[in-house]
Amino acid sequence: MQPSILDNKIYAAPSVFTAENLLREARRQKALPEGSIPNVCILDPDGDIAQHLLSTGQAAIHPHWACYHTKLYIFHQDSVEYGIIPHVVGASFAVLVAEELFVSGCKLLISMTSAGQIIPMGQPPYFVLIERALRDEGTSYHYLPPAPYSQIDPTLLTCLEGAFAGASARVLGGATWTTDAPFRETEYAIDYARSEGILGVEMEAAALYAFAQVKGKAVICFAHITNQMGQIEGDFEKGVDQGSHDALNVIRQAARRWLDQNPHSSHTLSRLGD
Repeated sequence: MQPSILDNKIYAAPSVFTAENLLREARRQKALPEGSIPNVCILDPDGDIAQHLLSTGQAAIHPHWACYHTKLYIFHQDSVEYGIIPHVVGASFAVLVAEELFVSGCKLLISMTSAGQIIPMGQPPYFVLIERALRDEGTSYHYLPPAPYSQIDPTLLTCLEGAFAGASARVLGGATWTTDAPFRETEYAIDYARSEGILGVEMEAAALYAFAQVKGKAVICFAHITNQMGQIEGDFEKGVDQGSHDALNVIRQAARRWLDQNPHSSHTLSRLGD
């Protein structure tokens, strides 16, 4: 039998329920005016980057963000305005928020998720620019027909060539495994991932890349390899301020490279007064 998640899929058919309509009703209920959001936004599943920015007074809440489930914060680096949303964990949640961000004015979305090490490429922590992600989750199958992997837009990948030469931490390119069930990472599944050359396991990238391909949106996913799935004492250490400085440096390098090629997409002034 074919799994039911693959039934009744007509991939070219539009959705009846849309992010635009959801946000319209959220604004009505919350009495929020419409307003622009930053062109470059970040998903921060662990919440450590946002927490660092808030605790050091670098970030403030965005007053026009209408999502029912999240808070959008803004901050500035190198005169560029960024939006960041913490605690967006898992494929379905990440794509829900991504849909809302892009209809609200986002032009580039960067996901910075933590990940477990599959093929050791050194002692964690380090970063992987996710070039392709194994589709072991459900959300991507609502956007694309079955296939083993989702992939970053090749144009984006070309754009990022050499972008991390000056990064404060190692950034590798490679594949990850996106799972919906982190506590079902069995020895058999891990062995298969290793046989595929997969560097880490995370929970969002395959779905985000499937969404990006179908909707024609710019999405870049990073895996911050921070742990060996709890198999050693002292695991899950990210570094100073939970790795926020290194993560922000990687994000800045990626965003700057993209903005250099899309010069009209940079918000250089805060929109809090809009």
